[in-house]
Amino acid sequence: MRIRLDFNNKAHVQRIKYVIGDFLMSNLAWFSFNCLRWHMGAVIGHEYLESYLKTDMVLLGQIVFPLLMMVTYAFSGYYNNVCRKSRIQELLTTAASATINTLIIFFVALINDVVGVRGNDYEMILILWGLIFGFVYFMRAIITNAASNSIKSRKWTFPALVIGSGSAAVNFVNKLNAKRRSSGYDIRGYVNIPGENPVKGNPLPCYELDELKEVCDQEGIWELIVVPTRDDTHQTMNAINKLFALGLPIMISPERFNMIQSQVRISDIYGEPLVNISRSSMSDSGKNIKRAIDVIVSMLALIVLSPLYAIVACIIKGTSPGPVFYLQERIGLHNKPFNIIKFRSMIQNAEAAGRPQLSSDDDPRITPFGRFMRKYRIDELPQFWNVLMGDMSIVGPRPERKYYIDQITKRVPSYALLHQVRPGITSMGMVKFGYAKNVDEMVERVKYDLMYLDNMSLINDLKILIYTIKIVFTGRGM
Repeated sequence: MRIRLDFNNKAHVQRIKYVIGDFLMSNLAWFSFNCLRWHMGAVIGHEYLESYLKTDMVLLGQIVFPLLMMVTYAFSGYYNNVCRKSRIQELLTTAASATINTLIIFFVALINDVVGVRGNDYEMILILWGLIFGFVYFMRAIITNAASNSIKSRKWTFPALVIGSGSAAVNFVNKLNAKRRSSGYDIRGYVNIPGENPVKGNPLPCYELDELKEVCDQEGIWELIVVPTRDDTHQTMNAINKLFALGLPIMISPERFNMIQSQVRISDIYGEPLVNISRSSMSDSGKNIKRAIDVIVSMLALIVLSPLYAIVACIIKGTSPGPVFYLQERIGLHNKPFNIIKFRSMIQNAEAAGRPQLSSDDDPRITPFGRFMRKYRIDELPQFWNVLMGDMSIVGPRPERKYYIDQITKRVPSYALLHQVRPGITSMGMVKFGYAKNVDEMVERVKYDLMYLDNMSLINDLKILIYTIKIVFTGRGM
């Protein structure tokens, strides 16, 4: 456990370096911009630079604008992954953040400037962008370069396990170790995939999947690299499905990624290309914005809809015996269970037999008011609480029970990939297919959820929400 904590501390320190560096450089950029504005004659009424810099508006801007810039940097996703950064991605992210910050400052502070020539405004915009980008990128490049050198010189290593114990896994590790410059990986052992024949005489230990969690805690594992030897998609995906619960990055060798029926992000990490199947195709900035929208909208929904909640609760209590809410365990992000909350639409103890049952249009267990709620999706409204708590998102693949997940995974192994994102109140599968009445229909609906995973974006989320609202108001929920 100590090793894992040590590396987490390194990542924490690296993140602090980026945050402090960005804040200092943003301050310097804004201060330099004000100095240049004065020297270029864009400031009226101040004969001396010192008097201009001491004005209330300039001092206030020196506090406010760097803080606004930091908000943009945070939403850009730059601080999400701090130990291994792509130089190209860093350049593009910094340029995009500088553009957004420049536009914010222009519309907040500069658009009403009184200048003799309107063209000077555009010149000022370009200068401001150049200063923000130049100062911030300069410091980021220094910090990133230092981290890169630490990795290549083996001062920094990432404890990892290879999922697979056959010849392909051993050859992969030998290839890593033969590199002149370190890829950053410190392979601590292999994990046997059922059906494979482990290579004998290997100096590294070989573990079983069932003991993986304990090994990861003991060895401080940072990443898992899947390198199967056999072309057995079912066994490989069963193994991957168990990995999601660990909450660690899951990589797969590019030679084998074609067995995953999904468009996943390929990362060139210090010369060793691997496919990351624990992350969706959505950018880090998109994920941050999506989560912020989830929190804001769910908070507003819980407040605005509270009178409706009270009315529905009274009707449920008055029309059928039993509790108002119905809790059921579902499997969510990283294969972790959580209790989904709904308004109860069925009779109490609807699954008294003990075996999970799917409902149908004429299911006698559904109460009369429950049928009305399902038609207009009212029973799903309490799930805004799940969204606020971080168990769900507003848009995402619908969460299922483990009982059905096991059956679906046998027929669609790539279903395991859905656990890389938060499940949603609504989904592409729900708007395109609707409720599933049996496992066959659940398998059909999974195709739409996998399609959503391949094309995750805020625009697609908005489209799904619009379709959902249409379904709700037209009463096509069942």
